[in-house]
Amino acid sequence: MLILKDLLERKEEYIFRYSIRNYEIKDKINKLEELYNRKKVLSQELDKHREFVNKNSKLIGKLISEKKIEEAEELKQTIGKIKKEIQEKENILSNIEEEIFSNLIDIPNAPHISVPVGRNSKDNLIVKEKSFELNNDNLLPHWELGKKYGIIDFEAGANVCGSGFVVYKGKGAVLQRALISFFLDKAKEKGFEEYWLPCLVNENAAFGTGQLPDKEGQMYKIENEKFYLIPTAEVPLTNLFRNIIFDEDELPKKIVSYTPCFRREAGSYGQMVRGLNRLHQFDKVEIVIIDHPKRSYNTLEEMVNYVESLVELLELPYRVVKLCGGDLGFTSAMTYDIEVYSPAQKMWLEISSISNFEAFQANRINIKYRDKETKKNNFCHTLNGSALALPRLVAALLEFNQCFEGIKIPKVLIPYTKFELIN
Repeated sequence: MLILKDLLERKEEYIFRYSIRNYEIKDKINKLEELYNRKKVLSQELDKHREFVNKNSKLIGKLISEKKIEEAEELKQTIGKIKKEIQEKENILSNIEEEIFSNLIDIPNAPHISVPVGRNSKDNLIVKEKSFELNNDNLLPHWELGKKYGIIDFEAGANVCGSGFVVYKGKGAVLQRALISFFLDKAKEKGFEEYWLPCLVNENAAFGTGQLPDKEGQMYKIENEKFYLIPTAEVPLTNLFRNIIFDEDELPKKIVSYTPCFRREAGSYGQMVRGLNRLHQFDKVEIVIIDHPKRSYNTLEEMVNYVESLVELLELPYRVVKLCGGDLGFTSAMTYDIEVYSPAQKMWLEISSISNFEAFQANRINIKYRDKETKKNNFCHTLNGSALALPRLVAALLEFNQCFEGIKIPKVLIPYTKFELIN
């Protein structure tokens, strides 16, 4: 959620930033400014009324003790009228504050000024692409490889739950566990503290990171309970620091967790629905960083470089894409996607989104730091990234490493799988 005072003080800058998203913000700012001014006037009137009541209430007893009964009664009546006015004005103020809040929560985050202008994924900017060569044009897609080698069972997943669910078997299950352990170990080497988290969150947590109300239709809600299955570990990880005030020296706070993730993925995606491309339940290692606003964009670049290094260690072809304004998520100020190439499908698959949310989430969750010099409490910046999401990564890994003998395991994973080949 935007910081209202900041939005009103830097109107022109925000109008420009939202133009990058193709989002009309001017009328909304004007509406919020009108509400804010009404709130300010009402608050001042209330302060004066309360001051009058507090000051004069003490006089009533004094007047009575001095036998000035008539004056005391008149003052009582005056105070009674003012108290009634206070109640009325407090109700109006409460309605104004609710209207301000309801307007603010519907506004997406403002893009950073360096985000490319554009309307959709076609306007995204490819900032890096690792070149690669394929030795065989007759490659099997991962769903056929999974069936051939008995490592992925789509029918079993459908029988147990429904379409969009999958069962990994034998070496396929071991490969999943190997990837998760590898990603967690690498994160810890980079100074991330590991957490093991609940897979359910309450409404406050989902609202805090921006899943509610924006993505409610994409989340699984527990019937008769106010709990949601997590769409990503970002939600519980970030909410761990609700109402926390960090000392500057405590930042950055770097945390990591593996969780299963659950998404309804409503709608039709054509080719993207096939195989492991889009699942309702999948595994992901997530990194979250709480940092100082002055260095959060340097931190974002470091996170991108780190996720790149993981893909390079797996020896997969990949590219880094900077999302344009129209393709940004609701909460993001800047996002990089990392995509791997699926040679059998002849398409790029997103396996990681790394985002800087600036103070958007911190304002909702109330995550702050105490400035060393001013001693004031300011909102932190929050960042997160997939490091990494497994299904599409596994799809590309299987397709890219298929050979006559079977499927080769990347060297860095062999200490985890304890085997070199799926056959």
